[in-house]
Amino acid sequence: MRHTVSVLVENKSGVLARISALFAARGFNIASLSVSETEDAAISRMTIVVKGNESILEQVTKQLNKLVDVIKVNDFNGVGYIERELALIKINAVNKTSRDEIIRLAGVFRAKITDISQDSIIVEVSGDESKLSAFMKAVLPYGVKETCKTGVSVLYRGNSGKVK
Repeated sequence: MRHTVSVLVENKSGVLARISALFAARGFNIASLSVSETEDAAISRMTIVVKGNESILEQVTKQLNKLVDVIKVNDFNGVGYIERELALIKINAVNKTSRDEIIRLAGVFRAKITDISQDSIIVEVSGDESKLSAFMKAVLPYGVKETCKTGVSVLYRGNSGKVK
């Protein structure tokens, strides 16, 4: 099962290394990791996606809460939240037909064309995991040359989960 965890931490050097070492030392695999400052420059938000069962998530949460630099750990499993990820995808577009079809698909998925060259198109698509997967599946027949994805970003809907 896929679990999304948001960790608010003190914005200090070495915090990311300590948290990633915690996962590595316990054999946990991080499927996605995104880190940035919050609206308060003294606090960073780490959004971590872990694949595993409930006991793995419980163990990870307990270990994270033991770290000195951790302010709050939020598990987004089973609550209302907004999740987004961004992907840049370079797709073969060697003729007008394939180029037109890729541009059409980008429109259907509300993606942006960020670059067009003689033999490829780079598309920027954002959304949840299912949207990115569906777009990738739609363009695979044209030949995907390269992909690059950001980590998952996630926030609670409404006022729940806010640190006061």
